[in-house]
Amino acid sequence: MMDAPTTTTDDRESPAADGKEPRISEGPSADAVLVRRTLAEIAPVADRVTSYFYALLFTHHPELREMFPVAMDTQRDRLLKALLTAAEHMDDVPVLTAYLENLGRGHRKYGTRATHYPAVGEALIGALVRYAEKSWDEETEAAWVRTYTTISQIMIDAAAEDERSAPAWWQAEVVSHDLRTPDIAVVTLRPDRPYPFLAGQYTTLETPWWPRIWRHYSFASAPRPDGLLSLHVKAVPAGWVSNALVHRARPGDVLRLGPPAGSMTVDHSTDTGLLCMGGGTGIAPIKALVEDVAEHGDRRPVDVFYGARSGHDLYDIDTMLRLQKTFPWLSVHPVTEEQGRLPEAVCRYGPWNERDAYLSGPLDMVRCGVDALRGAGVPSDRIRHDFLTELAPAAG
Repeated sequence: MMDAPTTTTDDRESPAADGKEPRISEGPSADAVLVRRTLAEIAPVADRVTSYFYALLFTHHPELREMFPVAMDTQRDRLLKALLTAAEHMDDVPVLTAYLENLGRGHRKYGTRATHYPAVGEALIGALVRYAEKSWDEETEAAWVRTYTTISQIMIDAAAEDERSAPAWWQAEVVSHDLRTPDIAVVTLRPDRPYPFLAGQYTTLETPWWPRIWRHYSFASAPRPDGLLSLHVKAVPAGWVSNALVHRARPGDVLRLGPPAGSMTVDHSTDTGLLCMGGGTGIAPIKALVEDVAEHGDRRPVDVFYGARSGHDLYDIDTMLRLQKTFPWLSVHPVTEEQGRLPEAVCRYGPWNERDAYLSGPLDMVRCGVDALRGAGVPSDRIRHDFLTELAPAAG
């Protein structure tokens, strides 16, 4: 049912919904104080909380089990993590609303209905009662009930609105499969109906080989006139979906796509320059953003830092350099490990405090990049990425 967004390149999770660094409000509400106190207490036993949560959910509502993958280790803590992330940001209405609306729309593909939400809420409260022994009381329970009611209603409303104009999922045929390196493929898809998205967004994808296991991948281009979609996929250890897409998928295979999500997108109402940091296959949405700027006729400066372990791993550098030759406002900076870590290389240039920053790639790179850019004077509200869950401040 509910899960947190994953990275754009493989099977690791990412979180985000509005693509911007969360803004923590001043003076948390009384409910927020109680909720965060609970989150702090259960943090050391998160695995046990998660297991107990699912045990309650499936014991009391066995009909819901078929909505989850057969191998639960691939789903593991996504449902609970999404709920707890939402609770953590309950005082930041814009971030919370965007995050939950994306989840609500995306959960239509699982067959989630409004009637399922009370069951999830019961399991959530039951798990918290069991493991938040020190902080739990009637007042705390009331705060959590109010919080979950708000969370679930936003998701329910977003799903109902989306149902009026969009399918729960799209069928998409693989039309080309380009193996760029032994573990990276560019997969091009033809959806069975128009698929509306914006450059910088991502999709959720299910393969026929692993039913009910969905992973997130960013689009590697801006919307195209022919309607085709391209994804960059890196096969990672134990990555069931990514390995299937890289090593098994062939033209003619049919995949399923969930709705587009994420708002790591360009604001075309301004002419603010862009600073883009793409690590590995995280270059995919960065390339899409460059194309988007070009298609809108913008002349704003765009600097792209493309990082990888070695020159061989810069599998799409030729494409980026061709774009640089075409557009004088674009500067591409390849960075390998020999030159240092990507965030450090970015900070050697600049200054960047007047740019909108976009980060895509492995979680560690994005985390270090956010810290480096903040240190270099880039305001938090100008830093965009899709890792809200993983980069959220710790509860306390």
